[in-house]
Amino acid sequence: MLSAVSFSTATILSCLVSLGWSATVTYDFNITWVISNPDGAYERPTIGINGQWPLPPIRATVGDQVVINVMNQLGNETTSLHFHGIYQNGSAEMDGTAGVSQCGIPPGNSFTYNFKVEQPGTYWYHSHAIGQYPDGLRGPFIVHDPASPFTDMYDEEIVLTLSDWYHKSMAVLIPSYINVANPTGAEPIPDATLLNDAQNVSVSVEPGKTYMIRIINMGSFAGQYLWFEDHSMSIIEVDGIYTEPAETEMLYLSVAQRYSVLLTTKNDTSSNFAFVGSMDQDMFDHVPVGLNPNATGWLVYDSSEKLPPPALLGDFYPFDDFTLVPHDGETLLENVDHSVTLNFMMGNLVNGANYGFFNDVTYVTPVVPTLYTVLSAGNAADDVAIYGSNTNTFILEKDEVVEIVLNSADTGKHPFHLHGHNFQVVARSAVDAGAYAGNVSLSPVPMRRDTFMVCADQNMPHSGNAAGNTEDLYDLSGENVSAQPIPDGFTTKGIVALVFSCISGAVGIAVIAWYGMGEIGAHDMAAARRAVIELTGGSS
Repeated sequence: MLSAVSFSTATILSCLVSLGWSATVTYDFNITWVISNPDGAYERPTIGINGQWPLPPIRATVGDQVVINVMNQLGNETTSLHFHGIYQNGSAEMDGTAGVSQCGIPPGNSFTYNFKVEQPGTYWYHSHAIGQYPDGLRGPFIVHDPASPFTDMYDEEIVLTLSDWYHKSMAVLIPSYINVANPTGAEPIPDATLLNDAQNVSVSVEPGKTYMIRIINMGSFAGQYLWFEDHSMSIIEVDGIYTEPAETEMLYLSVAQRYSVLLTTKNDTSSNFAFVGSMDQDMFDHVPVGLNPNATGWLVYDSSEKLPPPALLGDFYPFDDFTLVPHDGETLLENVDHSVTLNFMMGNLVNGANYGFFNDVTYVTPVVPTLYTVLSAGNAADDVAIYGSNTNTFILEKDEVVEIVLNSADTGKHPFHLHGHNFQVVARSAVDAGAYAGNVSLSPVPMRRDTFMVCADQNMPHSGNAAGNTEDLYDLSGENVSAQPIPDGFTTKGIVALVFSCISGAVGIAVIAWYGMGEIGAHDMAAARRAVIELTGGSS
């Protein structure tokens, strides 16, 4: 399957806030371990903020300065915070990607994120270190917009999060996932689905009102279907991009995607209505016996009325986000300056573990965070060679129009996210259509979003190339690299193992043949007769 996207490295989204007013919004986050049991089935350590979980939302208004003081008191893990979908234009050092834009925050240390938000919409924040956020370190990030084109079309606002949930910690799951014992790369299957980090959620509503519901998939693996029984939705935003209203009965959200929808309630209060988040089981290598892929909530019109069970669905027909039209009418970006082709696949390295690859390269975090290499490399900063063998670096010029062609050779579904930008999704093929050939018609006003589904010091250097070398930026000795690819043909060890396996097999067959051709003695014959009599209940 392929997708083609285009984006401009210039400012993509215009501010929609009146000039002359902004505020500084400050949060103090003390990150610690807490105990939680959101699905009611298993208590486990979870990463909380200020002693609580679920985590608090971050709220700001377009034009605000956001200051987040982070103290890492986990004790045993490094951490960071990434603000998913926030462009960080002019503040890339605040992106929170450990190993790319900053060093991780070691236990006992602090870091202050300080940046201006100039884009409205629905976002989320999460750890971007050591695969950590499924352990609980994720929450909504909402940027309000006084100049929204839909402000007068709703009465109240609701935030609804979806997520998969694991009973085991990432410290256990990740090593067992990337492991020689899991050569097919089968992902761990979640144990539950959560709505607002809980189950059996009740949302109080009033009759005859319109609600803007901000929906976020904060999960780590599973895509989610979402529907409200006997209610329709009108999509007005995806990933921070306002859209022309589009009606639907069901949404599909890959991990990290967001929607804002308008939902108008009924004019009477005689019934309450279920809504359901359901994990996409097509993504699972197998479905464990007893797994409940659903989490149920209710639109509660009258708390004295019963909460009805949800109807069972045999098929899912979600809205196709490819058909959305941006509200601002931005037309197709033309005159491409730079084209990048990314061929995606999953495969094994010589250590037997399964990895993801772009263009036959699997990512390995460099010794020096990439942004620090950029800032310390001088004239060599625009040479891809200094960024390491396993970072898949592309050098772009300011204000270029960039075309990304993403060809997926994997059978699974994968969300693709681009930090610092949204992008136009200009082409999408059918499953098994092969690599992009540039022979499809492109929408004159393509949909845009930032996530698209494709079926202390810590002793870390702060300058130098990917290996931390500052004298010779082209000396990559000491860089972090992946395991070696599996060689073509057999290695010497493989040949020896094959020879001895063949010899052992031949000897085994010879022994069986020799034994089978031997005469059966009187004792063996008598034993055989007794066994037949016992099995048949007959007589000799």
